Amino acid sequence: MSPAEQPQPHRTADVRRPTLNAVAARAGVGRGTVSRVINGSPKVSDRSRAAVERAIAELGYVPNRAARSLATRRTDSVALVVPDAETRLFSEPYFSGIILGASAGLAGAGMQLLLVLARDEKEYGRLATYLAAQRVDGVLMMAVHGDDTLPDRLDELAVPTVLAGRRSDRERLGHVRADNRGGARVAVEHLLAGGRRAIGTITGPLDMDAAQGRLDGYREALREAGAAAGEELVARGDFTEEGGRAAMRELLRRNPGLDAVFAASDVMASGAMLELRAAGRRVPRDVALIGFDDSIVARHVDPPLTSVRQPLEEMGRTMASLLLDEIAHRGTGHREVVLPTELVVRESA
Repeated sequence: MSPAEQPQPHRTADVRRPTLNAVAARAGVGRGTVSRVINGSPKVSDRSRAAVERAIAELGYVPNRAARSLATRRTDSVALVVPDAETRLFSEPYFSGIILGASAGLAGAGMQLLLVLARDEKEYGRLATYLAAQRVDGVLMMAVHGDDTLPDRLDELAVPTVLAGRRSDRERLGHVRADNRGGARVAVEHLLAGGRRAIGTITGPLDMDAAQGRLDGYREALREAGAAAGEELVARGDFTEEGGRAAMRELLRRNPGLDAVFAASDVMASGAMLELRAAGRRVPRDVALIGFDDSIVARHVDPPLTSVRQPLEEMGRTMASLLLDEIAHRGTGHREVVLPTELVVRESA
């Protein structure tokens, strides 16, 4: 058998990952310069930075995140904590809007977003222990209630934290919220301008500042117009569709002559609309209806829902920006940002 015909040994491809030394050799710089470029240090010349970035691209180098974390005490990850049930997380457009905005804001800084559900004190304790071990660089927290203790625990552990909304007007932590009071006031003023006088409201859980702010705006608009604002016109909901249906039944039982309703969320408004239809009430001819969020729900119910738009994705991006400031420079993210709302008028009112 000739040499050409003899079986050749099987050769496997060299799949070794390129190293820091290989990048340094390709770029013609030292290991320290490569490390500084990877870690975002400004102490590198533009020429050296360009050479290192070109070498990384050519070699397909991927930094060892574990080693980088040991060196910088950074994990390049942020936990987004939702202290609520999975059913609300996946059924309410509010959550998806903020998550999209926050994710986009963090991605630009090379940060990973980790979703964490913590529904009770036991889970809060486990989460606090996990975070105390510096598993993440910071925390974004949504759907906070007035008695939530987790934000204080995080603050005590010196974990950079930014909230979506606030627990009360005495909130110490950085937070981003919509103008809930102003948005509700404009919604009710719109109903009054349309000649409605028996205007009810379906609130969210009143241990949440957002829900209380929307109730305050409702009452303020009625008071300034000299219209009825009795407690019989207020029904409590829970930001769910079924909660909206139950609250609407209660309002109709108490006030058969009701001619308008302001619901503190689009999801509750959609439940209210179903209940009005079941009771033989036409929207908007018999009862005008306004929601809050201007979510996809508002555009797909029949008739389309007039709603107060809150800029959810902008809220998420702003939260991410505050948190990145807080991670880089402790204390700078402890700010309050209030974003404007807008009434979007559709057929329901």
